[in-house]
Amino acid sequence: MGEKVVAGTFDLADRHHYRGKLRECLAGLERMLAEERFDRPKNLMGMEIELNLAGPDGLPRMLNAQVLERIASRDFQTELGMFNLEVNIAPHRLGGRVRDRLAEELRTGLNYAHRKAAELSAGIVMIGILPTLNRADLVSANLSDVDRYALLNDQIVAARGEHFALDIQGVERLTCTSTSIAPEAACTSVQLHLQVTPGRFADVWNAAQAIAAAQIAVGANAPFLFGRELWRESRPPLFLQSTDTRSPELQTQGVRPRTWFGERWITKPLELFEENLRYFPALLPLMEEEDPLGVLDAGGVPRLGELVLHNGTVYRWNRPVYGIADGVPHLRVENRVLPAGPSITDVIANAAFYYGLVRALAEEARPVWSRLPFETAARNFDVACRHGIDATLQWPRRGRLGGTTEVAAVHLVREELLPLAAAGLDAWGVEPADRDLYLGVIEERCRRRINGASWQATTYHRARDGGMSREEALAATTKRYSELMHTGEPVHTWPVGLRGSAAPLG
Repeated sequence: MGEKVVAGTFDLADRHHYRGKLRECLAGLERMLAEERFDRPKNLMGMEIELNLAGPDGLPRMLNAQVLERIASRDFQTELGMFNLEVNIAPHRLGGRVRDRLAEELRTGLNYAHRKAAELSAGIVMIGILPTLNRADLVSANLSDVDRYALLNDQIVAARGEHFALDIQGVERLTCTSTSIAPEAACTSVQLHLQVTPGRFADVWNAAQAIAAAQIAVGANAPFLFGRELWRESRPPLFLQSTDTRSPELQTQGVRPRTWFGERWITKPLELFEENLRYFPALLPLMEEEDPLGVLDAGGVPRLGELVLHNGTVYRWNRPVYGIADGVPHLRVENRVLPAGPSITDVIANAAFYYGLVRALAEEARPVWSRLPFETAARNFDVACRHGIDATLQWPRRGRLGGTTEVAAVHLVREELLPLAAAGLDAWGVEPADRDLYLGVIEERCRRRINGASWQATTYHRARDGGMSREEALAATTKRYSELMHTGEPVHTWPVGLRGSAAPLG
């Protein structure tokens, strides 16, 4: 959610009043857009990474409060589960050797956090879903002791009115129920922020939606949940089902889930905020004293606190964000597609691919979203989550024929998307050495057909073939993953299997 709230109860009138306040906020946002009050872009990128805590045995450790106390840095915060942390990277200007600078900052920060966690016999693991999590770990008692999480859980549970049903059919099938939103804590992600002008927002958001499947195909890193091998990127179906406020009857009626890809391309940013108000009832009707239109009349900049809070409870994979910096409002596209990990190098490579590609596609004279039906982009996302590096996607044909054609994701990325990403990074002013290093990581993943998910699955199956039980193989895979993650080397170079040892904390 990103906002601090205080737990409490709501009466029958609260949501009615809150809905009115949301409309005032939306009117304020519309007025600011019409009056061109927004900051001009400063080519700033931001990054947040959600992390796991695991012990030397590979099992989760419910210790985030104690670890955070030892880290004692505002860069690290709690996340939903007691085995989660989040690290926030200060905004950086895109250009020059920004990727190497980011890598060094991440390496320094995560190594420090890892050392502090080690004082409690735990360690930092960057991974989409920790393979050793089991159902007993993901219960309401293991939610972080923070008001906003308890309140969010209570309101989603109340809206649902019954147990949450998890049913994911992948390599294997998982079916179970939960009495809380705790299973959502299994999903640990990387969020990439890009500040844009209102005039460019729609093009950037549309481009981000179009490439979400390619991001997942090359970056999938969550093949296991509760001991079952599911999709190559199991976060999206898990996130959807574990926060789904809809009863089965409402799902049948076509009511939209709060976790969703969307349903159309947009022409202006206000459309997304309008959709969030039109389709989704408030979960946390907490009102502030601010009069947003009055603040505007007085020449000020409103916080739009209710709109920001409500926006944070609609879980789009590319989310619109309103913010204020140095007294000036701005808009950002928050890309929430990627899982955490595997290594710092991989995280930076994924970011380079995204920022370069979204820049290039947003500036095309004949944009990809004019040639790719939105339903196809959404289907591509689903296919990429299921199959990862082995996905086959639909993509617009080149030339005059139009329409789409099937293409292996690795071929699409190598032959069409990587050159576009390189051109986009050039347009940002990124140094060629940085560009080639990190885009080269994406190319090698495609050439070798290896990403985090495929490495995990192959290592797990070799362990099973070697005589380990399911639980032993998952724990051994997690421990080996953690060792290799801390070398800093990209996943496509990792030896597959459990033999050998990795250098500590490179």
